[in-house]
Amino acid sequence: MRIVFGLCFWVFVSAMAFPRPCAGQRLVVYVLAGQSNMEGHAKVTTFDYLADDPGTVPLLERMRTKDGAPVVRDDVFIAYRTGADGAEVMGRLTTGFGARRDPAKSDDKIGPEFTFGIEMGDAHEAPVLIIKTAWGGKSLHTDFRPPSAGAYEFSKEQLARLEKQAKNQNKDIEELRRAKEEATGRYYRDMVAYVRKVLADLPRYCPDHDPADGYELRGFVWFQGWNDMVDRDTYPLRDQPGGYAEYTKCLAHFIRDVRRDFETPDLPFVIGVMGVGGEITDPKREAVQLNFRKAMAQAAALSSLRNVIAVETAPFWEEPLEAISEKLDRVRQFERMLRTKNPGFPNADGSMDAKAQQAAVAKFRSDLLSDEEERTWLRGASNGGYHYLGCAKTMARIGLAFAKALELESR
Repeated sequence: MRIVFGLCFWVFVSAMAFPRPCAGQRLVVYVLAGQSNMEGHAKVTTFDYLADDPGTVPLLERMRTKDGAPVVRDDVFIAYRTGADGAEVMGRLTTGFGARRDPAKSDDKIGPEFTFGIEMGDAHEAPVLIIKTAWGGKSLHTDFRPPSAGAYEFSKEQLARLEKQAKNQNKDIEELRRAKEEATGRYYRDMVAYVRKVLADLPRYCPDHDPADGYELRGFVWFQGWNDMVDRDTYPLRDQPGGYAEYTKCLAHFIRDVRRDFETPDLPFVIGVMGVGGEITDPKREAVQLNFRKAMAQAAALSSLRNVIAVETAPFWEEPLEAISEKLDRVRQFERMLRTKNPGFPNADGSMDAKAQQAAVAKFRSDLLSDEEERTWLRGASNGGYHYLGCAKTMARIGLAFAKALELESR
């Protein structure tokens, strides 16, 4: 297992310089899990965008010190499993615990953990530990598939495609099926193993904590869904009512198995409902998104499950940024059409060299986007739509909503 200490030197120095008395206090533990949006792709450079909205100025003030630096909590710790090779980062909660291209280097991003931890640190007198396990591009139906859900079952159509794939690749179909079996549940097992690893060695992750004081696992947050939502093979009727019923069933198994494996039968569980794209305005055109959101939330309404809360994230989608993103999509399309000499575009006859194409794209963009829109985009966005546009205002409010939901559930 590769371990990346990241902020740990600072952690231990600060622990010696600013000791926080934790004696006699039971450590409060929360687990955050999911795929790329739980990793978090909002860059710190988008923090200033929160200042543009009077409604989020108070939240920004909690996220930064008076001199404008990101806060570093001395009462909230985080252990973050970041890579398939076992890499992890740990330290006192601050920015930089979002997605990382290189686990050894911070991309200075945040996910929900940042404001989640700020809120929980304020809510508890005892120290808080966040254990985060998240990997981009992972499904519930296969990668995070819980044990009690049983084996992944191929449809007739999928089996036919597997046979064709095996023939084209000179492989045996059983080889492809075995590969699927090996992948099934791998990240569920990795998640459970990592949480157990951290809980078995708490002083390593929370230096102020005395093991004799014990700990309490107080909540679990699940923020995932993109790979399932776009998988038409696993969910062939996804655009029809009930098309994601299997996701709901699998998520219910997931919740039960998590509670069983951590021996916490009533563990409060938050489902972060996928909200990319914001409010559904056309139920027919956006049937896939609508059906998937309903399937996620449905798990919280099952009579067989208690203490499960569905938190809608669509309300935190930034429509002003989306409008600019759509214009930028048009700019990218224009650029592609120039390269392919598409009829109806300036380079249809292929006479434009690279410099001329660049100039044409620049003019198209300047005609389409105002200076104010360009400034707004730089302040507020740092990634694609599937990552909530990499907007810290969005991610910060999502993390806060997750924490508030667990606080309400524990009352």
